Amino acid sequence: MKQRYIVDGHKLLTSFFILGLMAAYGRWDNPTAWLYLALHGTYGMIWLIKSALFPDKRWQQRVSAPYAVGLAATLTLYWAAPWLLIARDVRAAPPLMALCVAVYTLGIFLHYTSDMQKHMALAQRPGTLVSGGLWGVVRNPNYLGELLIYLGFGMLAQHWLPIAIIAAVVAAVWWPNMRQKDRSLARYPEFAVYQRSTKLLIPFIW
Repeated sequence: MKQRYIVDGHKLLTSFFILGLMAAYGRWDNPTAWLYLALHGTYGMIWLIKSALFPDKRWQQRVSAPYAVGLAATLTLYWAAPWLLIARDVRAAPPLMALCVAVYTLGIFLHYTSDMQKHMALAQRPGTLVSGGLWGVVRNPNYLGELLIYLGFGMLAQHWLPIAIIAAVVAAVWWPNMRQKDRSLARYPEFAVYQRSTKLLIPFIW
């Protein structure tokens, strides 16, 4: 099975999962739950559009059944935020809601704009180092965008667990992937200069 089908399936099911939680707990009158549904639901829909129009080659790889089960189980951890929000009937204050929307929107921009930039750059010049646009500031703008997206979700749930989950994913999955990508890109002669002029993940800091 391709990794793409597992990830796409998770994104597709997210909106139905949140609606199921709202029905199970009777939270139809909770505006924060509806806001969360709008944010996480649209994120899933945009992902599916991206997957159809400019998919990442990494997700096209075929994986074994145990790996597929492990990946699916890991992805379900991202559903902790809506479960905590809806089960606890969290009703966020308007300033916090505004902040979460702002963080999420910035994350969406970084995530999908950088993916499109990479896709178009490689389509025009296959096999070259992508170092322009957002990639000229940080070497992993798509990861930064996804980090902000899930940070917005976690803040909206007002619980430490979603934040801890994304921190664990960064440490256990994203960090090794970013370091491995740097080692792979080192084959380009211009990478040494590019690496010195950019940050790994967070602009101006890290």
